[in-house]
Amino acid sequence: MTGHSLRERSKARRREAILTAAYELFAERGFDATSIADIAEAAEVSPRTVTLYFPTKLELAMEHFNAFVDQLAAALHARPAGQGILDTVEHWLREQSSPQDEFDQLYDRMLQSNPQLKGLCRGRLTDVIQDGARLLAEEQGWLADDFAPRILAATVASVISELTHQSEPGDLETAMAFIRAAAATLQPG
Repeated sequence: MTGHSLRERSKARRREAILTAAYELFAERGFDATSIADIAEAAEVSPRTVTLYFPTKLELAMEHFNAFVDQLAAALHARPAGQGILDTVEHWLREQSSPQDEFDQLYDRMLQSNPQLKGLCRGRLTDVIQDGARLLAEEQGWLADDFAPRILAATVASVISELTHQSEPGDLETAMAFIRAAAATLQPG
């Protein structure tokens, strides 16, 4: 058991070293100018090791964000019976509201240096939010392709994007008040 947990910890440290090296290089040199070999050298592993953990450079670049939105998708689908979508989003955002650590700050720097990756993140978030719009439509008695759940989902996506990249104390409360006020103006299905 101890050997297995030691091996798992070693793999987790190697994975973290690869991610950190990649994000530092993407922030400094840019995504396109950084090769797998560059990442491997910075992480002190072989290029093959990098691709064993992350088959493509794009998967590597998107890993942190994909984990983030996968958590949101899981929260939406695993919400307790009777809990509304907006309550679930608010609860999830509160769980995410801890101060950014160094890795989160590095990731943000990497995104700021690579607008194409930032755009991919917005697209991925939109996909998850559109799934939430479908759930919201079911909850409210709207058709899935009605304007109301689509516009509310777009609002939620924008709010999440803003809160996760730049927020101050109290912004979550302001954002949720805005979303709930917007939702209240929408006609029931």
